[in-house]
Amino acid sequence: MAVIRPFKALRPNEKVAHLVASVPYDVVNREESAELAKGNPVSFLRVTRSEIEMPEIENVYSTEVYEKAKQNLERLIQDAPMIQEETECFYLYKLVMGNQSQIGIAATFSVEDYDNDIIKKHEKTRKVKEDDRTNHILTTEAQTGPVFLTYKSVPEIDKIVNDTIKKISPIYDFTAVDGVKHTIWILPNDYNETIINEISKVKNLYIADGHHRAASASRAQKVKKENNPNHIGNEEYNYFLAVLFPAEQLKIMPYNRVVYKLNMSNEEFLNRVNENFIIEKTNLQSPEEKRSFCMYLNKQWYLLKPNSNFKEGSSYGENLDVSILQNYLLHPVLGIEDPRTDTNIDFIGGIRGTEELINLVDNKIAEVAFSMYPVSIDDLINISDAGEVMPPKSTWFEPKLRDGLLVHLIK
Repeated sequence: MAVIRPFKALRPNEKVAHLVASVPYDVVNREESAELAKGNPVSFLRVTRSEIEMPEIENVYSTEVYEKAKQNLERLIQDAPMIQEETECFYLYKLVMGNQSQIGIAATFSVEDYDNDIIKKHEKTRKVKEDDRTNHILTTEAQTGPVFLTYKSVPEIDKIVNDTIKKISPIYDFTAVDGVKHTIWILPNDYNETIINEISKVKNLYIADGHHRAASASRAQKVKKENNPNHIGNEEYNYFLAVLFPAEQLKIMPYNRVVYKLNMSNEEFLNRVNENFIIEKTNLQSPEEKRSFCMYLNKQWYLLKPNSNFKEGSSYGENLDVSILQNYLLHPVLGIEDPRTDTNIDFIGGIRGTEELINLVDNKIAEVAFSMYPVSIDDLINISDAGEVMPPKSTWFEPKLRDGLLVHLIK
């Protein structure tokens, strides 16, 4: 029984929404954030990555950085300006990137559901990243960016969504500099009860993207609860901001791999790879089916397919392509035991295309690159339902939600 709840969003004036909205805090580094916010005093990156205004600060996790985020949020509320909704609302958030279109319900969701695994996870989180967003939430008293949730679609909710976008004008409708179109509607309150009731019949929701945001909201809730002697359970901090998309609308891109050093000759490397894979030269740059990989080495693409040495694993996760590559090539051949921590491997989001892989290898930055077949939504749901965890860097979701358009205050 999943809980969904309307909320009073803090949101920018319609005229400046395109200026306030920013890419998610965790897809850009400090330098990239500063460049994106350059010349734009109302960029929400000044809240989510407030260290860009503090060049003298070396520790981006210092108390001063979070205090700066709080100050900048207060400033944006005045200067943008940003307003808080007078009544609790559900919102529709539509993303369009090329031929990919998806529309979900922006709302708040129960931290208790997250803790009790009604909202299921498929990734491990890193403590340092949890600490960062937990401190950010507690200092700003706001959840500044949504978690990306998915579920198996419900016909009644699909009907509400389709009726609304035909009849009502959006509050925001703009195309960002990266070409992604963002459109947001306020749902009429007449639909609230139906949405709440229909979602309450859904057994599970799933985190597609934003595991650290969700984990941090849970940790912040524990702190707020402990510090509130009058806690009753309906306070805003008991809920976290997310957009819930039907699984049928989503597209997962591959998360490709590059390895910096082979520590052996190309000939020896190919011989070692041949122990577990059938290798053939190819003009393909991306695999066309599961259990196949495209490898770029010394200006040549190769198609790899597991040979008879491959044995079916006993879990969903062991049979994912990312696991097969890790267990039959990256670890035994290249000695990459833990891809989370090994500095000899890096991960390239599918949005950058195979051109980035070619560029890295041709320019001698990396020695070999692997183009992956994308994980499916069914894979994600099956692994989540089984209580398993996907290998690191398995999924890359595009298009991405923007921070700053809908903010959830937890004061």
